[in-house]
Amino acid sequence: MKKTLITLAIIVALILIVAILGPFYILFEGEQAVVTRFGAIVKVETTPGLKIKMPFTDTVTRYSTKILSWDGDAQRIPTKENQFIYVDPTSRWIISDPQKFYETVKTVENAQLRLDDILDSTVRTVISENYLNEAIRNSNRINQMTVVEEVSSIDDLEAAERLRSLTVSSTQQESIKVGRQGLSDRMLDLASPYTEEYGITLIDVIIRQIKYSDDLTESVYQRMIKERNQIAEAYRSYGRGQLAQWEGKTTSEQMAILSSAYAEAERIKGVADAEATRIYAEAYEADPKFFELWRTLESYKTTVPSMDKILSTDLSYFDLMY
Repeated sequence: MKKTLITLAIIVALILIVAILGPFYILFEGEQAVVTRFGAIVKVETTPGLKIKMPFTDTVTRYSTKILSWDGDAQRIPTKENQFIYVDPTSRWIISDPQKFYETVKTVENAQLRLDDILDSTVRTVISENYLNEAIRNSNRINQMTVVEEVSSIDDLEAAERLRSLTVSSTQQESIKVGRQGLSDRMLDLASPYTEEYGITLIDVIIRQIKYSDDLTESVYQRMIKERNQIAEAYRSYGRGQLAQWEGKTTSEQMAILSSAYAEAERIKGVADAEATRIYAEAYEADPKFFELWRTLESYKTTVPSMDKILSTDLSYFDLMY
């Protein structure tokens, strides 16, 4: 009886072990698997469901069937005209041949390392073979753009239109032949044959970001400053023209006012002189001798204090003094 119980216990234990490490495993949706036996590949499973393997001897290595991503490090790369830029690429890929993938790289981490080598080299090659404009633009629409400054602080429509014509700028850039998307497609074409050797299929290679190097950034800033200075100079030129116009108008109005005032002053002086002459004439006629005495004394008051020399009293000018 005791031996029977021991035998049953051993059988149950073996059943449990077989159940745990048994011939069945589940392959979930979005997974694929490579089954190996003592290191050799015996089969590849690509469809989900309940699967069978050889207990104890078979090993199941699972891989994702979903789209995976590769994010490269930003590289400082010279363009064809030797302008240095930082290129930050990214890529999407899938494990298309799990058997080849297992045989060559085995793990996703190793695959990422292989992609680092392949894609970094490909990005550097493509960027260095093309001009800067090809890497940062996808079309030539910029050459059809005309930038018009908003002029909102001027009430005179004609003056505003004239100022707008002075500040209008049309930027003419070099035409591109490939473009940024074309470079990405070129990278994909160059890298795909190498990744296929590892059971990897690239979906795309994308230039996620391009950043100018410090020297190139400074050059761009200087060009922007030059363009804004040209617009500022247009405003200054317009302002100088308006200043000259208003100064001319003000000077003209000033001359007209001064001329009118001078004419009015001369007219008043003429009337006053005529009235003074009339009064003098009436006074002279009333008492000629007193008038002569008064005029002479008035003359003495003006001339005598300012005399700086001695004059003879025999002059007829001093007769009334004596």
